[in-house]
Amino acid sequence: MSQYYDLGDQTLWNPSNGASRLFMSQLSVYQAELGLPSGIGPMQADECQIDPVVFKAFVDALLTWHRRTSHAVMAALAEGFVATVLVLAERAGIEVNWQSAGFAEVAGVKDVQVPTAPDPSEREWAVAVQQKSRELGRFMAA
Repeated sequence: MSQYYDLGDQTLWNPSNGASRLFMSQLSVYQAELGLPSGIGPMQADECQIDPVVFKAFVDALLTWHRRTSHAVMAALAEGFVATVLVLAERAGIEVNWQSAGFAEVAGVKDVQVPTAPDPSEREWAVAVQQKSRELGRFMAA
């Protein structure tokens, strides 16, 4: 069995029930962390709709949050979720705002881990996140 993440009549992702359940649980966590709705509607009859305007705002805020997270464990926990969301955004034709990801403040909260690792440049960070998303996208059936 599987579920459908749709934008209008276009299916962006058709994961198994287990993968979808885990993704939706993580989605709730990040909506609470960011204080924003995701634009991904409730799963009803194994289908949900994505609101592209709300989803774009969520994706941009998620990237900003992820970039500003200097806590290694938090960044590692978020990495797969961020990559999955970026695959959906790309398939939805959403232009991600990579420029603001390094500079905007999300809810004024920043967790820090001591000692911190050297901070990668904006370009290095964006390339790494995009690469992870491309790799993951190969395994996400549409």
